[in-house]
Amino acid sequence: QTNPHFLFNTLNNIYALAKDKSDLAPDSIVRLSEILRFMLYETKGDYIAIGQEIKIIQDYIDLEKLRYDASLRVDFHCEVPDLQQPIPPLLLIALVENAFKHGASETRERPFVEIRLQSREQRLSFLVQNSTEPPEAEEQAPIRENIGLSNLRRQLELLYKDFRLELRHQGSVFTAQLHINLASHV
Repeated sequence: QTNPHFLFNTLNNIYALAKDKSDLAPDSIVRLSEILRFMLYETKGDYIAIGQEIKIIQDYIDLEKLRYDASLRVDFHCEVPDLQQPIPPLLLIALVENAFKHGASETRERPFVEIRLQSREQRLSFLVQNSTEPPEAEEQAPIRENIGLSNLRRQLELLYKDFRLELRHQGSVFTAQLHINLASHV
């Protein structure tokens, strides 16, 4: 099922390009079309190969990069020996979306997004860090989960017995770290 949150965010991004009459708008529409084709026709089952999830993340990153100038630094690194490892479709994209929507797009100086995916022996580790503006208050306020993170947490609760999703906002860096024992699927 297509994630409405993803679609909403991406259409807002394309709208911004179209409003600015950017030459990047047509490329953005083509990239979105490719992502939607994947979501509609290749994610029908309960699982997809992790290699497909990696491709959709890379396609999303490429789509987002069209909106930014050279000041945005994006680093996506994968250590996944078995690209056929099954995972639920579109499980990881919410953390990537969040990094761009609530991080890099709201950072005034030196925006960045760093993504690290590792999967070995049924253990998945996914780290997403992004630039953000430092909190205004001296005290660290609790992190408010937006709809994308809330939906991800609920999905994880329904799918896995053994997982941990940690969110931290320290200074000008927001970190989301997800650990899943893939063998603990319900």
